[in-house]
Amino acid sequence: MSVNRAGEARLVRAVHGRHERPADPGYQTGLVEELRQSYGRAGLIDLYGRFATGDGVVDTLMRKAIWQAIARSCGTGLQVAGGAGFKHPETFEIGNGVFIGAQAYIQGRFDGTCVIGDNVWIGPMAYFDARDLVIEDSVGWGPGAKVLGSTHTALPLDVPIIRTDLEIRPVRICAEADIGTNATILPGVTIGKGAIVGAGAVVVSDVEPYSVAAGVPAKFIRWRSDNDPMTNMLREGRS
Repeated sequence: MSVNRAGEARLVRAVHGRHERPADPGYQTGLVEELRQSYGRAGLIDLYGRFATGDGVVDTLMRKAIWQAIARSCGTGLQVAGGAGFKHPETFEIGNGVFIGAQAYIQGRFDGTCVIGDNVWIGPMAYFDARDLVIEDSVGWGPGAKVLGSTHTALPLDVPIIRTDLEIRPVRICAEADIGTNATILPGVTIGKGAIVGAGAVVVSDVEPYSVAAGVPAKFIRWRSDNDPMTNMLREGRS
């Protein structure tokens, strides 16, 4: 049931992640194995280009099957919207019920790690520098939000920065956290369980579990609680 009052917030039931383990059709496993055996990694990447952007049933089915065939591991219920892309998908470990939005891009590394937990929702145009990245279960990732996983050392000074060594640092997004639209998470940052990162924030240091952080650079705003003003407003709408 929804509440709709003119000029007021509207409360509706969430859709994504309500099923604990969404099932795939019976033929999916066979299709994935056939693709894996017939094409190999390089062939699958080429094949993906044929189905990467279409919105039809076949395009949608093939995107899903190719991701499942090429990833190190991938659960059931994956959804991959048009234009979503990847690099080094063989390093990906994807859970059940994951949604990847349109034009999102996950850039792995040949010796890297990219773990995406169950029921993670990734918004359109998100970007992940996934060299050492773990996103735990039930994380919401806003449209356009980004992860950076490395920086150049910028040393020595007489060498162009882009030619200096890369320092790769782990990024961890703990379970049930929510990352706002166009937020940016910098290398080495951990977002605590159940934390909220505000839209447009630039996060340069760890965010405590069940806290709210926002701004540039992001700073602690408040703790989440059952007395949260937004929560109370929504509850009033349901009464």
